[in-house]
Amino acid sequence: MAETIERLVVGPLATNCYILKSGVELAVIDPGGDAEMILQKVGELGGTVKYVIDTHGHIDHIAANREVIEATGAALLIHELDAELLQFPDRNLSSLMGMKLSSPAPARTLREGEKVVVGEEEMMVLLTPGHTPGGICLLAPGYAFTGDTLFLDSIGRTDFPGGSDERMQESLNKLQKMLSKETVIYPGHGEPGRFGRALLVNPFLSSMAAV
Repeated sequence: MAETIERLVVGPLATNCYILKSGVELAVIDPGGDAEMILQKVGELGGTVKYVIDTHGHIDHIAANREVIEATGAALLIHELDAELLQFPDRNLSSLMGMKLSSPAPARTLREGEKVVVGEEEMMVLLTPGHTPGGICLLAPGYAFTGDTLFLDSIGRTDFPGGSDERMQESLNKLQKMLSKETVIYPGHGEPGRFGRALLVNPFLSSMAAV
């Protein structure tokens, strides 16, 4: 298990921003707003922010990218299929909120099966399209950051540009095969909890329980 996982609820859409700390290295996952709050928590934890990681490219997960990167020097990571969302307000949905937000370009793009190492923690990139084409989950022993693919009791919307009901179902099936009931899921919105709990309360998973 990670040495520390802190959850901050940020931005107008109550997005979960997570700060993972292992040893002296940190990763900020989905800095969706409230940069000052995020940076204050980073300062309290101490260490060096190695990465900012976006599980996908929507405004409520990337809004504080620039401020956090400029303050910490962290490298920005996002899946290659969502990288272009960072630059285009109509794609990252900021235009729908009356904004024209663009993020710095990623230092590198991620691919399926790649490992992201923070201190002694090693997270595997799992491509889980459906909410966006390049949405990812980050899987590690005992826990997983599931972005807007999987919440404890629901899933991310599929009716935005690039969304797909069919791909979401495929991603949920894929994810279900890789998570144990004891895995703690850290979703993009709502409370974290064990995957076994999600199997009981999430109607989008119950239909696949026998798969």
